[in-house]
Amino acid sequence: MRVLFLGDVVGRSGRAAINARLAGLRAEWRLDFVVVNGENASGGMGLTPDHARAILEAGADVVTLGDHAFDQKDMLGFIASEPRILRPMNYAKGAPGRGSGVFDATRGRKVLVAVALGQVFMKRPFDDPFSAVDEVLRAHPPGGAVQASIVEIHAEATSEKTAMGHFCDGRASLVVGTHTHIPTADTMLLPRGTAYQTDAGMCGVHDSVIGMDKAEPLRRFLTGMSRERFTPASGDATLSGVFVETDDRTGLAQTVRAVRVGGPLVEALP
Repeated sequence: MRVLFLGDVVGRSGRAAINARLAGLRAEWRLDFVVVNGENASGGMGLTPDHARAILEAGADVVTLGDHAFDQKDMLGFIASEPRILRPMNYAKGAPGRGSGVFDATRGRKVLVAVALGQVFMKRPFDDPFSAVDEVLRAHPPGGAVQASIVEIHAEATSEKTAMGHFCDGRASLVVGTHTHIPTADTMLLPRGTAYQTDAGMCGVHDSVIGMDKAEPLRRFLTGMSRERFTPASGDATLSGVFVETDDRTGLAQTVRAVRVGGPLVEALP
């Protein structure tokens, strides 16, 4: 199976890049399944129902969220009626929606997608992500009822994300980190067959500070004072993420490559 995971969509420019390029990538790369993190798609903070629908219509099979899952209050009601939107499994007890699901891919195949929040350096304490992921993977072993499984770890600390990769090695097709918006250069196949990258990066403008217009972040770093709210940068956005090809029989990865399409970070898939 040919799977594409795209990192955090940031603002209008990120949404425009998804809308302009994703359908073409699905056809050109013969993709069977696409996951997009929509964490910052609406004004850089959260996701509205309208923007969620637009990402799905552009070619995503599943849209995931992170610690800003419910910054846009309309998502509280919408997520309960749209199973293709996933919030983190360990977000909060009683939160609407769900944090994992099994979804249809091409030719009748099934894909498990699960997303969890890290605990290290995050602003508030979330439940243990490792036990949450373990429970889901135990229920969906490789080579069983699903032909591929994707675990997203939305976290700040690279060590925590790396630990999650090794924790899931041999039990998932892909473990990929999100949240920091900076694509890492450690795309690899782990020893037992799980594809891994510490952070997928973002679908946003890289002439920015993690997708935001540079002026206000620079002011805060230089003076310690804020004047305005952060606003998403405008311009030509780069789609950043991970492509993985899996073995339907084992559910494990055969190849994995980092993806950079458009903007100043350009890496075409061979």
